[in-house]
Amino acid sequence: MDNIAGQKSSLSLVTNIAVLLIVIAWLIPTVGLFVSSFRDRDQIAASGWWVAPFSVELTYRTRADATPTEQGNLFVIEGNIFESEEVRESFEDGESSIAAYGLRGREPGAFEAGTEAENRDGGTIQVNADGSYVYTSPEPIDGAPRVYFVAETPPQFTLDNYRTVLTADNMDRAFINTLTVTIPATIIPILIAAFAAYALAWMDFPGRGLLIATVVGLLVVPLQLALVPLLNLHNQLGIGQSFVGIWLAHTGFGLPLAIYLLRNYMVGLPRDIIESAKVDGATDFQIFTKIILPLSFPALASFAIFQFLWTWNDLLVAKVFLPSAGDAAVMTVKIADDLLGSRGGDWGILATAAFVSIAVPLLVFFTMQRYLVRGLLAGSVK
Repeated sequence: MDNIAGQKSSLSLVTNIAVLLIVIAWLIPTVGLFVSSFRDRDQIAASGWWVAPFSVELTYRTRADATPTEQGNLFVIEGNIFESEEVRESFEDGESSIAAYGLRGREPGAFEAGTEAENRDGGTIQVNADGSYVYTSPEPIDGAPRVYFVAETPPQFTLDNYRTVLTADNMDRAFINTLTVTIPATIIPILIAAFAAYALAWMDFPGRGLLIATVVGLLVVPLQLALVPLLNLHNQLGIGQSFVGIWLAHTGFGLPLAIYLLRNYMVGLPRDIIESAKVDGATDFQIFTKIILPLSFPALASFAIFQFLWTWNDLLVAKVFLPSAGDAAVMTVKIADDLLGSRGGDWGILATAAFVSIAVPLLVFFTMQRYLVRGLLAGSVK
């Protein structure tokens, strides 16, 4: 009685929970990336995005740069560590408190705030939680002494990361270049694969089975194996390091999956429709354009999503088939080479740059996602 029509399966709850877990697993990294894109670099390094709304302990170094005064037999420096020149900008809101301090970089929190400690000049130093400090020395103080401290810093959210990324030199050009690469590299393989898929699905000719097996085999061939031979071929043809070359490269790398996906969908279309059209005198081209293509739109949209995401987020193929410098750089190359630096020194803007870069793919995905599952399941059920 468990399989009566209209009665829910006993596995429906398990299925719903599994889908929910998958959605959460995919959503968490995106949320983390979004939150980190607004955080200060030091706070990103000190704590995870999930504690972004809370205060964070950060280590600073500065100098007690207040003017020394002579008090009896001692030379004294008094001031507030938060107002020193090196860290003043980090504590403009005045909400931070010091948890510990030290005199050496290896032990920045050697002493608790409010306790008195012996300094290197034979005197004492005391740094309080509110940032006030007193530094004494029996000898004249030559230069501002170095002080390290650990401060409870309130959460800091800023738009500076977005300003850095969006206002970078030639970022607008890189965005246009990415569209220039991605749109043709998505459309061209769909056009070619649609014709090939129809032929493999509905036309009888010698070697069709071998071609289908070849397409399936090409799905597991790493594209890295073809980079150097393909670039050499492009250079011989005179299209190396150009947009035409990268269009053809993405087309070649995307065709196996496109043909396989579309062929599986087309072969599952009702045979009666195709045979009726042939009886009425329709040619293969007419059947393809008037019947097959409209009915295959879910599969076409499904592959378009994948191909668009791959080409938009591609770095390797763009580095190989486009000039490494100049006005032809796409966004991934611009971010990797210019914004992050040669050694990744500006990693603090990586989350922001990544979120800016995925904005367009997310828009494309959510616009066409209703066709994704229908296209992926093509041919799985007869």
